[in-house]
Amino acid sequence: MNTPAAPLVPLKTENRLIVDARSWQNQPDAPADQTGVPLVDQRTRELLREELRKVAPGMRLREGLDMILAAGTGALVVIGDEAAMNDLCNGGFHIDTPFTPQRLFELAKMDGAIILDQDVERILRANVHLVPDASLPTSETGMRHRTAERVSRQTKALVISVSQRREVVSLYLRGRRLTLENTEVVLTKANQALSTLQNYRVRLDEVLDHLTHLEFDDIVTLGDIAAAIGRFEMVRRVAAEVDRYIVQLGTEGRLVQMQADELSANVNDQYQLLIRDYAADPSPRFCLTVMSRLRDLPLERLLEADAVAHELGLAASDRAEHHVRTRGYRILAQIPALPSTVVGRIVERFGSLPNLVAASVGDLDEVDGVGTRRARAIVNGLSRIRSHASL
Repeated sequence: MNTPAAPLVPLKTENRLIVDARSWQNQPDAPADQTGVPLVDQRTRELLREELRKVAPGMRLREGLDMILAAGTGALVVIGDEAAMNDLCNGGFHIDTPFTPQRLFELAKMDGAIILDQDVERILRANVHLVPDASLPTSETGMRHRTAERVSRQTKALVISVSQRREVVSLYLRGRRLTLENTEVVLTKANQALSTLQNYRVRLDEVLDHLTHLEFDDIVTLGDIAAAIGRFEMVRRVAAEVDRYIVQLGTEGRLVQMQADELSANVNDQYQLLIRDYAADPSPRFCLTVMSRLRDLPLERLLEADAVAHELGLAASDRAEHHVRTRGYRILAQIPALPSTVVGRIVERFGSLPNLVAASVGDLDEVDGVGTRRARAIVNGLSRIRSHASL
């Protein structure tokens, strides 16, 4: 299957700022994998994604930050974890008023921090002196940034520090720092990531076509499965990187989103079907667990047969030539109008694709829910898929 080329996103020249989440990889406690994606746990990734939405272009908080930058004013803004923040606040005054970008800008003219609620709906306090634990480690040198990092380590709040002298906006979450960049820079990175995603998707389709050919000939090895899983993971990881750029771009990321959706279409479904074909337990729940473990596996390990066998729940083998046999879930999914429940009964009845290919219309008709018409469609569909894979 050939994937249509996706046009690159045209660059824009507005001097806006955007979050570059890959600045995490410059920190000693946030190593990156081979795709440049920081190796953090899934919960932290989800938290990061939600917090990035708050500062994306088009959001009211972003408008307020842009106003502060344009005026050459510094600021320290804390969002959320109100209970923990109460113990760190000294002085200032309570406001508890609805949030607007203009109010944030005006309050930033005063010294001290501004405290917002979790949803950035209300301004709770202003002109606050923050007193975090001085024993907490920090890599920052400026007073405002040191305070911001320590507060983020001590609480679950998102802390935003605007440097008046350097005109740099930094975000701190759980002790990690993220720096804002020009929109055109992030769009350039999105272009590069989309181009990489397109190439990986084309290669994935080629690998799957070759795997289909091997499956019909019943000569699949663990090495072949490792190669296919590796390609799936490369596509998923680059797609996740593109998705982060989309979140960071906010309203500027609609075109990127459309192209990414096209390039990632059906990838997760095909991946799950591949796992169901070869995992020790073909149940959807187990397969999702396997996919979760594979997501955190280093890329070089994905290409090792023994590592793949271990994650699939198979007997460990260090031989890439070890023969394996598909159940046929992925192939049957390519036959139109074949419900997943019927596919499950067919796989349970025949056990493997070679047995299914050898079955007659009468044999298939005996499976509950198939019927004569559907049995003929399966036989014809398998023949068509095999012919296509042989081209």
